[in-house]
Amino acid sequence: MPEFTPRFTIDDIAVFPPPGYNLPSRFGFSLDGTRLMFLAGEGDDPTLKLHIWDAASGSPIAVIGAPAGGTREEDLTLEEELRRQRERNLSVGITRYSRAEASDRLLVPVGNALYVVDPGTTDLRLVTDRSGQPTLIDPKLSADGNWIAFVQDAEVYVVAAEGGEPQQITSAARGTGKTNGLAEYIAQEEMGRYDGYWWSPDSLQIAYTEVDETHIPVYRIMHQGKDELGDTAQEDHRYPLAGTANAIVRLGVLSREGGDPTWMDLDYGQEMYLARVFWWPDASLGAQVMDRAQSFIDLLRFDAATGQRSLVLHEEADTWVNLRRRHFMPLEQGGFLWASERDGFNHLYLYGPDGDLVRQLTRGEWVVDDILAVNEEAQAVFFSGNREHPTQAHVYSVGFDGEEITRLSPAGGTHAASIAPTFDRYVLIRSGLGAPPSATLHSMTERKTISIHQPTDPRLEPFDLQPPELVELTNRDGTTLHGAIYRPPADFGDGPFPVIVHVYGGPGPQMVTDSWRTTANLQLQYLRSLGYLVFRLDNRGSARRGRAFEGALKQRMGTVEVDDQVDGVRWLIKQGLADPERIGVTGWSYGGYMALMCLAKASDLFKVGVAGAPVTDWSGYDTCYTERYMGTPQENPDGYTAGNVLDLADQISGDLLIVHGMLDENVHFRHTARLINALNRARKRYDLLIFPDERHMPRREYDRVTLHERIIGFFQDHL
Repeated sequence: MPEFTPRFTIDDIAVFPPPGYNLPSRFGFSLDGTRLMFLAGEGDDPTLKLHIWDAASGSPIAVIGAPAGGTREEDLTLEEELRRQRERNLSVGITRYSRAEASDRLLVPVGNALYVVDPGTTDLRLVTDRSGQPTLIDPKLSADGNWIAFVQDAEVYVVAAEGGEPQQITSAARGTGKTNGLAEYIAQEEMGRYDGYWWSPDSLQIAYTEVDETHIPVYRIMHQGKDELGDTAQEDHRYPLAGTANAIVRLGVLSREGGDPTWMDLDYGQEMYLARVFWWPDASLGAQVMDRAQSFIDLLRFDAATGQRSLVLHEEADTWVNLRRRHFMPLEQGGFLWASERDGFNHLYLYGPDGDLVRQLTRGEWVVDDILAVNEEAQAVFFSGNREHPTQAHVYSVGFDGEEITRLSPAGGTHAASIAPTFDRYVLIRSGLGAPPSATLHSMTERKTISIHQPTDPRLEPFDLQPPELVELTNRDGTTLHGAIYRPPADFGDGPFPVIVHVYGGPGPQMVTDSWRTTANLQLQYLRSLGYLVFRLDNRGSARRGRAFEGALKQRMGTVEVDDQVDGVRWLIKQGLADPERIGVTGWSYGGYMALMCLAKASDLFKVGVAGAPVTDWSGYDTCYTERYMGTPQENPDGYTAGNVLDLADQISGDLLIVHGMLDENVHFRHTARLINALNRARKRYDLLIFPDERHMPRREYDRVTLHERIIGFFQDHL
């Protein structure tokens, strides 16, 4: 094989963020739209600070840093670390801020201290410092900005934004194994609900969840890499396995001053998931609940004074209900917007104050991703979706009449937006295969654009990252699949090449997109520079292609996904790009599971595999995720058996590297331990890389260096 020197080192791969991703985040506006806020570092310093700009001129007003540097990985408590794992958050400094719904007061939490930036000012003012006490979690401003609530030691507290002593308003959870005001693990990890309490629009009441997990068996994780022993070297988790009991969740409302709560009627006579909670504009409480099988979702309205519920909307799916970040928006004038896959693709529907459908606003073989904002006065909805192409994402508007869709983002690429409450300005974030992320401020009424961020990362030019080629192919069933080819440099000729398939394969993520994220994967770029052709393919089951495409894996994970990956490799061979004797596969989490299944079910094709943090037996994963796609083990024993790696261990051949963090509280190290037993029984050879102090994804830079060294070296040695 010819020699080619990569333009960057393995150490560079481990640096966070990747090149080009020093992009500002958490864009927001003041109520009158005149001020723009966002989080960003300064120069080469990745520590995030709060930036405030004049939105009309684009002139900076202030840059606010956190006292003592703000959040740092080494200072995190266990509660903070686990919450950041759920949020996939690696940022440091000021990592979050929020504006009150009806006030320009900003809340800036830093560790166990709460600061505010008062309207018209640019200074941090300390409200309360709870240092030395249990972790302060999920602080939020009331709608009027005059109060702050937070959770500490399993109870909800409220403190005046002007300062004073915080007052505990909930009770009966601390010391019992229950929690008040905190979202349970399943809600955070599998439903994207990170909140456990919600301020009312009048700032007088708080709705909150009481979570009881005491009946769920404890899963203990030992910190084998620690010097000390005892309680600090272990952590206990209540982890509901597929087919077993979930947490018991109640929803209550009480005064911000405390007192006895009123419990909402959530009794369905069966186990349900509390997926979303919100307040309707008329101050009644709202919720979205799903059955355990996630085959239907109900939109509810509660009388906050009595707890009595009424049904607003009932939606069923023949596969499962997909929850999105914002698939619902209540309207001040009455009625609401609802996103549904009822016609096979996720689209917008307008409902009137009586709960009756007015009309469908969008339609076609493409999907709406999120509702971004609604201008009720102009009767316009702003949303994101992939109308142009499945690999792209754009920002659009559509009127309440549903007659015309207007694209606000330029052609090609991937876009997101933050829209001012006044609807006269918006921030557009754009990236593409050949375009690192940029952010621009746009006027709705004038042809005026202000640059907020342009790619200035000093690594971009020397790294010279080459965008992959996006391709389309047809699988054995005639379904069109989208792939990405990272072709080796010209020094290696025209092929065929040794191939490494980089796979995820599970429902949810989309790996092949017209975005800089696809280009800026340095591990894949490094492998490409060594002469490997790296290939990504979004198989059936992946997101943003419609209900039938995603639902193909229902009740049978580990089947159609492998078939599609095999079809992708055979397509590469047919194109003369792949050496059929030198095919490898690598993936993490579901991708680790896929790597193992490829080695077991298509060992004639895949010769080398790297499986990172793999699920090996779906009965050992959590309830909500697993049962959404597979049902329970009791309902679908054949599907669980067919998708069980442990039962296929004797069929695994080729060279295998297994990687796992021993503190993984998502895909437990138990999955790898049981796989090792199965491989040993089958007398199979394997390599093992463990990280004693890492969770589902390595966060320490030195561990990430080791990870990439071992994976890249493994392919060099065996492929």
